[in-house]
Formats: sequence, structure tokens, C-alpha cells
Amino acid sequence: MKIGVSTDSGSGITQAEGQELGIRVVPMPFRIDGTEYYEDINITREEFFEKLARDCDVATSQPSPEDIMNVWDALLEECDQVVHIPLTSGLSGSTQTAMMLAQDEKYEGRVFVPDDRGVSVTQRQMAVYAVELAKKGFDGQAICDIINRDADKNQIYIGVDTLKYLKKGGRITPMAAAIGTLLHIKPVLGITNGGKLDSYMKVRTTKQVRDSIVKGLKAELEGRLQDPEMKNCVVAVAYTDNPEQAHDFAEELRAEFPNRLDAEIVVRPLSLLISCHIGQNGLGAAVIERPEELK
Repeated sequence: MKIGVSTDSGSGITQAEGQELGIRVVPMPFRIDGTEYYEDINITREEFFEKLARDCDVATSQPSPEDIMNVWDALLEECDQVVHIPLTSGLSGSTQTAMMLAQDEKYEGRVFVPDDRGVSVTQRQMAVYAVELAKKGFDGQAICDIINRDADKNQIYIGVDTLKYLKKGGRITPMAAAIGTLLHIKPVLGITNGGKLDSYMKVRTTKQVRDSIVKGLKAELEGRLQDPEMKNCVVAVAYTDNPEQAHDFAEELRAEFPNRLDAEIVVRPLSLLISCHIGQNGLGAAVIERPEELK
């Protein structure tokens, strides 16, 4: 049985990388000053951040049902089943929409939609695991069940350099943003177990942001994941528009976790859908546990 895997651009997987990984990527749309754009299709990251810096009005959305079904239909021409891994249900309606579409008669029993509760590199890694599970012979339902089971076995923290975009997106009040800016506060956010964005820590310097993320990762590894040396977890770094800072942080994490499962530390840009709420110089890192079926 051949299993196809798809995700959306909330995973940070580009169209080109998707081809390399064997994962089809549904581009997520957003509007800038009333014009619709699709990530990695008709706007570059450089153009996006230029518009963000000019205070253009940015509104995000989920993929249309037609765009999702077009990807599934193309995969089903060459595959028996499809596993589709959308952006966490805690941040988008994409999961609910995809689950509803999968109940259609022509997809029933052929398309499976788990809620991995991931975003960016955590969502990306779950899609990669789905490909690996398919190669080991697991069918769509089994892969879906494994991802749902392991949905709380990952954690990402994201440091925010400015409160401006959280305020614009309605994530914090104007008063809180004004006070935070005055005090030079840089919040570190976390995707909680339910897949929702929440405040983790408030600091004042970029170094404290990095230290806080490392502290959070260690707490997850020592507590919920029971893997302090990261022997069964991978670590990944995500960023908005500063790849140099991200690669420097990856070097720091290499030293912090010398016994990690994978020597490689994936460094990938946050999707534009998430970046518009984070802004410039956003930096994050995540730990993701490997499913026991891949041990």
C-alpha cells in the first residue's frame, strides 16, 4: 500500500523542500492591504517583511477546501491513502476543515487527518515522521492514530523581539503593549499541550530570550518527556527573518544537548502565517519526541 503525506505551509516546509521530503504542501493564504498572497507562491519572505515593516494591513486565513482537495486528488492518483497534517487546531480552523472534508464519500477511508497540535518545526517533524512510518508499512489509519497519540510529545518556544505585532493581531491589549515596550519586555511564547499559543516568560534582552528557551526545553525534557539527555528527541530551531541568529542559536543548542538523538539540528524559517504575529528577529526552538514505532 502506498501512502501519500501532505501538510500546509504552516509547517514552514517550502514547495521545493516538500518535493525533496516527499510531502505535498498546501499553501496558506493571507491578505496584505486587500491583496491575496500565497506563501512561497507569489510573495518572497523578503517582500513580506518589507511590507510588514511598512505597517501594511496583514490578515491571515486557512486554505480553501478546493486547494486542500486538489492536493489530495493529485496524491490519490498515485497513492492508495493520504495522511494530511495541518496546522494545530489551537491556532487555526484548518484541522477542523480538513477533518470535515475527509468525511466526504470519495475520501472516506482514504484520507486521514490527525491533530498533531504542532506549528512550524514541530508540525514539519510530524509530517516527516508520517513519511517514515509509511515507509515502514503503516497504513493511513495507523499513522493517524500514532500522530494523535504523540500530539503532546513536542514543545516549541518562540521569543518575540517587539510587542508591536502581537498588539496588531489582538493577542495583547494596546495598554499592555505600551507598558511592555516602555519596560523593554520581550515575551517568550510557548505552544501549550492543547496546541494554543500562550505566554511562557517575560525577559528584556536577546540573551535572556535564548536562555529562557533553553530553560523551557530542559524543563520539558526532564519533566513531561522524561528524556533529559534528548536521546529519543530531536531539537529544531525556527526564526522569522534572521537566519544568522538562528544558526548561532543552533550551535548553542549543540553544546547544551551533546547526546541528542539526531546530530543534525534542523533550522527553518517560521511560516509567514506565524511570522506576521511575531515580527522581526523572532527566534524559537522545539523538541519533538520520536514515535516508538520508529525506534
